[in-house]
Amino acid sequence: MIKYLPLFFLLFVTSCANVPQDDSLSKGSSTAQLACPPSNATSSVNNYQPPHFIKSDFSNLPNWSQGIHQQAWQALLRQCETLNNKTPWSTICHQANTLGDKTTEQAQRQFFESYFEVWQINNADGSETGLITGYYEPVLKGSLVKTAYFHYPVYGEPKDLLTIDLGSVVPELQGKRLRGRLQGQKVVPYLSRTDIELEDQPLNAPILAYVHDPVDLFFMQIQGSGQIILPNGAHLHLGYADQNGYPYRSIGRYLIDQGELTLHNASVNGIKKWLHRHPDQLNHLLNQNPSYVFFKILPDSLKDPIGALGVPLTPEVSLAVDIRAIPLGSPVYLDTTYPNSSQSLTKLMFAQDMGGAIRGAVRADFYWGTGSHAGKEAGAMRQSGRMWVFFPKGSQPNLAH
Repeated sequence: MIKYLPLFFLLFVTSCANVPQDDSLSKGSSTAQLACPPSNATSSVNNYQPPHFIKSDFSNLPNWSQGIHQQAWQALLRQCETLNNKTPWSTICHQANTLGDKTTEQAQRQFFESYFEVWQINNADGSETGLITGYYEPVLKGSLVKTAYFHYPVYGEPKDLLTIDLGSVVPELQGKRLRGRLQGQKVVPYLSRTDIELEDQPLNAPILAYVHDPVDLFFMQIQGSGQIILPNGAHLHLGYADQNGYPYRSIGRYLIDQGELTLHNASVNGIKKWLHRHPDQLNHLLNQNPSYVFFKILPDSLKDPIGALGVPLTPEVSLAVDIRAIPLGSPVYLDTTYPNSSQSLTKLMFAQDMGGAIRGAVRADFYWGTGSHAGKEAGAMRQSGRMWVFFPKGSQPNLAH
């Protein structure tokens, strides 16, 4: 849920919180098999390796005395608007709301120590470190009407897009869904990016806006959310609505595999420079990723995009995680470093989002916020980190392995 000027390694190793990643399909052919959508993208049941959870203590958290911060407390209060009627969060949220938004950091620390237990999450192989990347909300210029300058459509959810819940047919596939469309009496795969981008545009979907740059639109789809600044200065807030059912494939990785770019220069800038030198390859390159994201208009009052938990994300507090390992809403204590730096970044955060490329136990996507500065940080972030998950007292992680 990302637009950037520096290094953006995530383009070929991960994606934003709402885009699946899978190399099982190729070149966006509409005859490919249907794939699970990002909001439920999971690996094969047989391939998933559950994490190791190790009981720990607040005294074992690095720099715990400084890890509490007011933004995290505000994020907790915000998510309690969604979780306050759910077990075991009802008591926790009641006490948090009783303390209010002006409580001291010492009181906040005592609150977490009173209502939560600490579990360090390790990978299935027992290792304690994993990859921490970043994402953000891009901002584009655009128009509500098609013009000579703004003529690339931003689509809403297609009217003929079908969702099939596989768990209703095969219990083992609970949480997996397919995307398709009716063709006569048959359900067939939905249109791929190649199909959607045809000149006659066969897509049966509302057009929410038009933008100038198809590459920027492509990257906004990778992030799953964005803002469009209209000619009158108004901001159109867009959130993830759905996806065409095809897995995300990285165009950066494609260029690396073709020997066109190196790992070091496969950033947004690197890809744009390559396209500047090869303008005739634009459609061919973008169509290497058959996945296509559809948007919905969000309220103007929203300052940040909505995460998978259903609450607005908080910059530098919200994490996208693999929800097979970490339940949404969980406080997560993160120990990593700032992008391109050895400076410690150790703080309390919350698991409020998810993504198809966020796979594994010690794996997270750090939400940096909106705009170019956030994009620079997100694009440069590819750090090693450790994570501890706070579980409400009386509950514990699934220790089956």
